[in-house]
Amino acid sequence: MDPSREFMRDVKRVVVKVGTAVVTRPDGKLALGRLGAVCEQVKELLQEGIEVIFVTSGAVGVGRQKLRHQRMMNSSFVDLQRPQSDLDGKACAAVGQSGLMALYDHLFDLLDVACAQLLVTDNDFKNPAFREQLLDTCHTLIGLRVVPVFNENDAISTRKAPYKDSTGIFWDNDSLAALLALELKADLLILLSDVEGLYTGPPSDPKSKLIHTYLKEKHDDMVTFGEKSRVGRGGMTAKVYAAWNAASAGIPVVITSGFGSKGLQRVLCGEKIGTLFHKDANRWVALKETGAREMAVAARNASRRLQALSTAERRQALLDVADALEANEALIRAENDADLEIAHQAKTSPSLIGRLTIKQGKITALANSIRVLADMKEPVGKILQRTEVAEGLVLEKTTCPLGVVLVIFESRPDALVQIASLAIRSGNGLLLKGGKEAMRSNAILHKVITDALPKSVGPALIGLVTTREEIPDLLKLDDTIDLVIPRGSNQLVSQIKESTKIPVLGHADGVCHIYVDKAADVDKAQRIIMDSKLDYPAACNAMETLLVHEALVEDGRLEKLVFALQSAGVSLYGGPRAVEKLRLPKAANFHTEYSALACTVEIVEDENAAIDHIHEFGSAHTDCIVTEDNDIAEKFLQSVDSAAIFRNASTRFCDGARFGLGAEVGISTSRIHARGPVGVEGLLTTRWLLRGDGHLVSGDRGVVYTHRNLSNEESFKSLANGDASCNGSAH
Repeated sequence: MDPSREFMRDVKRVVVKVGTAVVTRPDGKLALGRLGAVCEQVKELLQEGIEVIFVTSGAVGVGRQKLRHQRMMNSSFVDLQRPQSDLDGKACAAVGQSGLMALYDHLFDLLDVACAQLLVTDNDFKNPAFREQLLDTCHTLIGLRVVPVFNENDAISTRKAPYKDSTGIFWDNDSLAALLALELKADLLILLSDVEGLYTGPPSDPKSKLIHTYLKEKHDDMVTFGEKSRVGRGGMTAKVYAAWNAASAGIPVVITSGFGSKGLQRVLCGEKIGTLFHKDANRWVALKETGAREMAVAARNASRRLQALSTAERRQALLDVADALEANEALIRAENDADLEIAHQAKTSPSLIGRLTIKQGKITALANSIRVLADMKEPVGKILQRTEVAEGLVLEKTTCPLGVVLVIFESRPDALVQIASLAIRSGNGLLLKGGKEAMRSNAILHKVITDALPKSVGPALIGLVTTREEIPDLLKLDDTIDLVIPRGSNQLVSQIKESTKIPVLGHADGVCHIYVDKAADVDKAQRIIMDSKLDYPAACNAMETLLVHEALVEDGRLEKLVFALQSAGVSLYGGPRAVEKLRLPKAANFHTEYSALACTVEIVEDENAAIDHIHEFGSAHTDCIVTEDNDIAEKFLQSVDSAAIFRNASTRFCDGARFGLGAEVGISTSRIHARGPVGVEGLLTTRWLLRGDGHLVSGDRGVVYTHRNLSNEESFKSLANGDASCNGSAH
């Protein structure tokens, strides 16, 4: 549930208003399927114990369609050639109202829901006795589980042109719905429209953006309205005016599309759909939001301030972050529990819930890994090469931060901590976009970390992107963001690569293999296999495919391995040979990352067949051989083209912390820049520093190039071991 929508938990009475554009199709006829879907949603709300008051438009539109048809049927061919006068709106309302209500009565009756028609005019509300009777009648109907269906009685309205005149206590069904929400003390008003909500401009304009929470001080001058409703009176302008009035009086309002099958349920579940109007909107919307470019520029500027700090100061910043995490563990776990509750309610898969969970002891482990990172040798400003170009002209190749890194990661809150700590250690600015399932966990972790940063650096060093809509804008900033790291599926990585000119460091699927050779110690193999699969099944470095030499079938060793896995609750799926020999269900695809207690098993002829299988179906992540034959082991290690290749060790060792990197930003399966667990070094690039004393090229005349390597000289060693700092960025 989005923080701005948490009040939805307490909603007991809701007014739902359906606009004419929802009731009718573009040709003016009734949209029967759409109305049926809305009525079904109303029934579901009633079953959940929520009281519903219904307000409908559409009578004038339906009546106009009927009268046009009637006029055509009663006209001669000559009459039809003459210009046709406009139909009277009141007559249209009178004709359309009965048909519209008959339809609602039929649709609700099919769902075993009773409804009642209530026609009102604005003059009625001037009478206190009428208002009192209206309340009594509504309360009686609601108590009987009858849905009151309201509509303005345009046929007898005293306004000369009710579809144009906006005077009176209310002037259309949007303002009527707002008035009824106040009179009946509703907890929420939902205005269903033919668009997703309020946009900054006409919805058809690609530059227009959906406003999730309306703040009058910010959006009043920003919004430009398109054409009015094709069939109704006021379109979005009328809805915004009615919504603002209701919200100012204390009734929250959501404008959203009436075209979806579960729109009402999604609103009441607290999803961030449509546009919210709320008297406390300023709690969730800043008067001036930081745009994508501003966020990236702020991160770059903060990274330069971070780089200007000494090694000791950068180290202390990391230690402060570690201490802050431990000090706020109770708060972090409470927010994580809230995310988990929502995930369970949404029937999220067990593997995703496993990644989402911050387990007991995890915060302490994360804090300790940050302390290890802090105690590492200074990576920034390290001299990699020192060369005397000519006498008195010395060139140095040094490490420095990339600049600004955008990381889009999955629903693992601990990933945020690791990535942020690596950014601090490497001197980079950072933009983070985590999975929506971990929204609250990510928000509190981000706050704890940025609050602990030195005030001279500022919290802008690490920006948290909260909505998916911001990602396209960020991916356009190839002049400001230096690297994108998407952690997720191949599909996500491919989408990112196709959408940006920024270099992408791809972290794709983790289809990790273990090949058990004929020369394997079966007990050792069993321990390695069980650890690789059971230690953390949802991890990207968990074993997903077990390949075994055919000799293990003949001597019974394979049967022992299969029995161990099945006894531990692992579901096994076979390739063609395993299906035949072991009677296993057939694997849907050899390239499958189960992220759960399941794996694929296949029998291969030898190590060459295993290597070919890994190259064809693997993800170049982590692959392992279990064997006591040194020659076969070395052949496997040198031949398999993956980021990490192991011998006689669990695939779970492929991890930045376990490799001694302190933490990891991800495990890259790319071949350029960084590969395998990406630690601090993967977030660094190089630059050249040249120190001279008036040296000139001048056509290379008079320059004697020595190109002497100074890397091993004592002068280089003293520089390399000193208190290095990198004052500035590579960009």
